[in-house]
Amino acid sequence: MLDADDLAAIRLTLELATLTTVLLLLLGTPLAWWLVHSRSRWKGVVAAVTALPLVLPPTVLGFYLLILLGPEGPLGRLTQTLGWGVLPFTFPGLVLASFLYSLPFAVQPIRNAFEGMGDRPMEVAATLRASPLDAFLTVALPLARPGLMTAAILGFAHTVGEFGVVLMMGGNIPGVTSVLSVRIYARVEAMEYAHAHWLAGGMLVFAFCVLLALHALQPDRRRP
Repeated sequence: MLDADDLAAIRLTLELATLTTVLLLLLGTPLAWWLVHSRSRWKGVVAAVTALPLVLPPTVLGFYLLILLGPEGPLGRLTQTLGWGVLPFTFPGLVLASFLYSLPFAVQPIRNAFEGMGDRPMEVAATLRASPLDAFLTVALPLARPGLMTAAILGFAHTVGEFGVVLMMGGNIPGVTSVLSVRIYARVEAMEYAHAHWLAGGMLVFAFCVLLALHALQPDRRRP
């Protein structure tokens, strides 16, 4: 059965995934729009950096975040100057690491949705004297809803399943940084397989439900 630390890990994981998903949608949506419509020479660089977590081992990302955000790192010195302290081994540090690691899983579906929409809807909105912001909010976002939903599901699920980056960035502090994947690892390391089965089984059911949800979002392309 699950003990208090297991339940705390589940609660912390859900809080982390929820907050990360909100940030992914808020920041990933304008980024995806920019990647679709920008003609900047930096577009390729930004796209490559955004997609980097897809091919970069999570421990590498976690390691460099530790270096940058640590007490002697440039960003760590900045956060200390601002009175925020250092972010490694804190919940805000987990949020930052999770956001960066899950960013491509949110940006890519939204970008695909914007690209599939084409330019015509925005051109029509412009002829009706809608401002670019109004057209984006009332035309682009509703048309991109399937992509936004896919991004939210993938971002949430990917955050729940993270291990390497959260272990490197947060360690295993019960109630503070010990998320579900790290808790399973700790149970297995302690050879407490019965507890690990309960946690891992729940993750398995969750992953299956995510795949079902993603399948349900896919349009039926069969012709009558």
